[in-house]
Amino acid sequence: MRRLLFITQRVDADDPVLGATVAKIRALAARVDELVVVAQSATSDALPANVEVRTFGAPRRIARGARFERELARVLPADAVVAHMVPLYVVLAAPLVRPRRIPLVLWYTHWKATPLLRAAATLATAIASVDRRSFPLPSSKVHAIGHGIDVSEFPCTERVPTDRLRALVLGRYSPAKGIPTILEAARSAGNVDVELHGVASNDLEREHRRELEQFGVELGDAVPRAQLPEVFGGSDVLVNNMRAGAPDKVVYEAGAACLPVLAANPVFDELFGELPLAFVQDDVATLVDRLTWLAGVDARGRAEIGRTLHERVAGRHSVETWADGVLEAAT
Repeated sequence: MRRLLFITQRVDADDPVLGATVAKIRALAARVDELVVVAQSATSDALPANVEVRTFGAPRRIARGARFERELARVLPADAVVAHMVPLYVVLAAPLVRPRRIPLVLWYTHWKATPLLRAAATLATAIASVDRRSFPLPSSKVHAIGHGIDVSEFPCTERVPTDRLRALVLGRYSPAKGIPTILEAARSAGNVDVELHGVASNDLEREHRRELEQFGVELGDAVPRAQLPEVFGGSDVLVNNMRAGAPDKVVYEAGAACLPVLAANPVFDELFGELPLAFVQDDVATLVDRLTWLAGVDARGRAEIGRTLHERVAGRHSVETWADGVLEAAT
């Protein structure tokens, strides 16, 4: 493909939520002649020479929309346009893109279906998601392409066994993460210590973080991406109780780092396979059972679980396989 447009919120490798987008940009750039990134904001991250970054940030939403349309008009035409995670980008881009018969792809993985998403799904020529179940609307346009993890960011670590199981919880302090269930299960299991890190970026998340204080555990802030390998290396298991639908990216990142994972989302059946790493969402009893089982697995057994997860992430969910899937959806 000669020229690809990629629309995203932010280009910032240090962003704790959106930092992984930079690796996706690099992988796409390696597969096209020219890549134009249209972003609300961007830092001076080192990107390949064939990448041009244009921004449309503005203090007010109406001004951002006007700048978005102006920047998009300036960089068209292209062989394809990819909108990253924001359905509004598809809705705004469609009047400029679709009349030119340019493929318009939405990359989206989330559990919530909204009227805006329905509109974007109608306007997009194709939809890319981790799994068909990770897109919340039925659509024949969905391409299941994996999650796009930069495996090179997460080296495997030899973990030193301890008397207590060190459980890690990462992500937003959102009710959708099901963190109370994890804390209750850890307390019931008796030999589990929980380390939490996350962001609270809106009123709902800030209120939920205050509610979690009743458990008497330290609530850490977000971990910068550069420090994630160290945090993974100091843990025995990542626990994820995210609601069904979109699979949480951090599960794949932990797997890439050879860290065992316990997760409730049924979409992870493809990653876990025969490994007994799933538990019932929001069910304390089944999570206690999984934590107790893993605490009884020796260091060699845990390492084998981690290596298996690493191989599956590298083979099915790498940023390289993701970029190939995006371009296939765009043709």
